[in-house]
Amino acid sequence: MLPLWKFIVKGIRNREASNPNFQCTKLYFMNHHPPPSSSPTIIVICSIHHHHRVQAVTGPPPQSFPQHPSSHVSGMEAISVLSVPHPIEAKLIGWRTFCSHKKSHGRSSAQKDNHKNCASIIPSLNRKGTHVHKLQSEDNSTMTTLMLYNANNGFFTQADSIWNEIINSCYNLDIHTVLGLIDAYIEGRLFDEVIQIIHQISLRHPELQHQVYAHTISCFGKIGELELMENTLKDMVSKGFLVDSVMGNAYIIYYSRFGSIPMMENAYKRLKSSRLLVEKDGIRAISVAYIRDKKFHSLGSFLRDVGLGRRNVGNLLWNLLLLSYAANFKMKSLQREFLNMLEAGYEPDLTTFNIRAVAFSKMSLFWDLHLSLEHMKHNGIFPDLVTYGCVVDAYLDRRLGKNLDFALRKMNVNDSGVVLTDHLVFEVLGKGDFHSSSEPLLEFNRGKKRWSYKELIATYVKKKYRSNQIFWNY
Repeated sequence: MLPLWKFIVKGIRNREASNPNFQCTKLYFMNHHPPPSSSPTIIVICSIHHHHRVQAVTGPPPQSFPQHPSSHVSGMEAISVLSVPHPIEAKLIGWRTFCSHKKSHGRSSAQKDNHKNCASIIPSLNRKGTHVHKLQSEDNSTMTTLMLYNANNGFFTQADSIWNEIINSCYNLDIHTVLGLIDAYIEGRLFDEVIQIIHQISLRHPELQHQVYAHTISCFGKIGELELMENTLKDMVSKGFLVDSVMGNAYIIYYSRFGSIPMMENAYKRLKSSRLLVEKDGIRAISVAYIRDKKFHSLGSFLRDVGLGRRNVGNLLWNLLLLSYAANFKMKSLQREFLNMLEAGYEPDLTTFNIRAVAFSKMSLFWDLHLSLEHMKHNGIFPDLVTYGCVVDAYLDRRLGKNLDFALRKMNVNDSGVVLTDHLVFEVLGKGDFHSSSEPLLEFNRGKKRWSYKELIATYVKKKYRSNQIFWNY
């Protein structure tokens, strides 16, 4: 292939041979000492019918051309020079001509065609820039997809290599890409790499810091890495970010699940010192931790510290307080706190009544049990499987099965069996015999047959009767 400057000179000579009115007068080499990576500029001065034209192209200079242009070009007007980047110089198929002169009376048809060809090059170059930008965007999307694919499939070396290339470039990072990579690294237990990603984001993309910190703290907490969670939280606070209510409650939830009771209590104190309220999920998590360790007195102290008058959590605080007394069968305290709940303006729900019903059933307090059922009916609360189980177990355990129909006469035994009681009640008081026997029937025949309480009670009574019989096989 000919060098570009030879191609230019050859084109000029052919033009002179084909058009007698066209004459190239001078060629000037514009760059004094061009760097190796750039291309010098040659100015071609031509004359057509004594009207001067100036053409500017880019290309390497011939050795015989003078290295310095004249200080003044007479009869010429100002021109613009088309500059083409060096990497695509070899692919250049034409050049743009800027002319500033009077309209020539004797312009030939060949000159008109030349202008049309040059004009068609301009939009093609503009389209090329748009196409390059589109290809670059598609390439960036491909890189992130490939990086996440490698990370999710355990090819962490390849994923890390692509990540370093992305983070050290001008690529516009998407937060979902960063969080996806962090999830994959945490699943692979590459915690040092996760910390490194956080530091890189802090330096290169500070606008994404807070979201990355919050997500990483949550991920460390979910897998029980409390020390890493704590260090990441301290690092976030040192950067000037505040701990909001969502993050603070998640913080105590993870300590209640994976930490000890003292660690959980310290986390709760830190939340209080930040003037943040512990929300419903946080209250349940701390209560489960106390219930798990059978520390019902500490549970009651915690509930009073939170404040029994909080309305945004419903009856949760009062139900947990009643449960802490029912766990140790402190019946007088249970009754007293129930009356305090009514005086505070709270309406008992199904869980509230079933906590008392289970305690009355286990203590064989039939009169209190029937009063509780009357109170439920008066408040328009429908019993569930737990409520029926309290009545059935209380009578059958005392061998009063013949009086069971009398006890159930005011209850609608034709309703379908369902469990609506808070499962924290079962964590503390367990499930009754009738509940444990009937629940598998409800689970196994779900969607096929709807068991009524009457059918469940009849099945359980028959089972209980057979278990009391002794069969001798001779």
